[in-house]
Amino acid sequence: MKKKIISVVGARPNFMKVAPIHRALKKYSEIVEHIIVHTGQHYDLKMSDVFFQDLEMPQPDFFLGVGSGSHAEQTARVMLEFEKVCNEVKPDLVIVVGDVNSTIACSLTAIKMGIKVAHVEGGLRSKDRTMPEEINRIATDSICDYCFLTETNAVENLMREGFPNANMFFVGNTMIDSQYHALEKAGKSTVLNSLGLHPKEYVLVTIHRPSNVDEPEQLNNLMGILKDFSVNRKIVFPVHPRTRKNIGNNSQITQGIDLSRVILTEPVGYLDFLYLMKNAEFVLTDSGGIQEETTVLGIPCITIRPTTERPVTCEIGTNVLVYPSEQNIRTALDNMLNKPRKKGIIPPLWDGKAAERISDIIINKILNTKIEG
Repeated sequence: MKKKIISVVGARPNFMKVAPIHRALKKYSEIVEHIIVHTGQHYDLKMSDVFFQDLEMPQPDFFLGVGSGSHAEQTARVMLEFEKVCNEVKPDLVIVVGDVNSTIACSLTAIKMGIKVAHVEGGLRSKDRTMPEEINRIATDSICDYCFLTETNAVENLMREGFPNANMFFVGNTMIDSQYHALEKAGKSTVLNSLGLHPKEYVLVTIHRPSNVDEPEQLNNLMGILKDFSVNRKIVFPVHPRTRKNIGNNSQITQGIDLSRVILTEPVGYLDFLYLMKNAEFVLTDSGGIQEETTVLGIPCITIRPTTERPVTCEIGTNVLVYPSEQNIRTALDNMLNKPRKKGIIPPLWDGKAAERISDIIINKILNTKIEG
């Protein structure tokens, strides 16, 4: 009888991390069944369905449709619905990825049902407990059975927290697997033409953290910075639904901005975004994953956050961490124009083969399953 593995996706970054695992597990299809559960934590055509298409993932086997809500509401709804899936499927292993509410919700549910849980991207720490994602990371790692790690800092974090050494595996970064896999296909994107852009003549911006977009004063400051900087470079800003809602609630935020210089778009699909990132002069973001993707592409990145859970991108990558005060951001942008830019190297094991390592470990060490004959 085949072993059953459930992988959970809930938000946009999860898709990039699970897609390579799904491809890698295909070679074991004789002995394992891989089941994808989409919690619906983020459900927007550009935030969800397009990613399944771009990443060549099958449609999910289960869609829970939990939608938005407070952290407590969302987590509770995921737990209730995921419990039903686990009762029906009876999986041998649940794979959770990243740090969204679906990650901790499905981990809690599975562990309490006696199901083993593996956390892909375990051990990352920002040391900032005001970030909901940090709480999700800490809580997930404290209860899961296995951790697959993307960088050596994660190994050190888990060792310090007493996680069993035999159950942590430094394998690389599955999101980078997706990036390598998609680069050739992304090269066919027409997004630059459709936005009237030329390679290396624009700056790509993504801002969505609550600390940056939920406070009207901070969001107003950020939009003012973009307005002023757009005199020097065109800016492309795919606007996250959370950010767009807050901009819409205060029409003065965009007052005076030349929208031919600060191009506010809807969220774009994975391939288009990858092409935008690859051809940007540099990136300004508060995202976690973009710090990693720009490092692999060799694109300079300014991350406007107090801390990062991905320190390797600053230590050896192209990322510069900037505390998100108005003056600090303006200085960082000025440095990009007038000073030598940081050059980085690709971190160890970010070679496009992390998912292969994960699947081999799952089959041979965790499930201890062999192909007959």
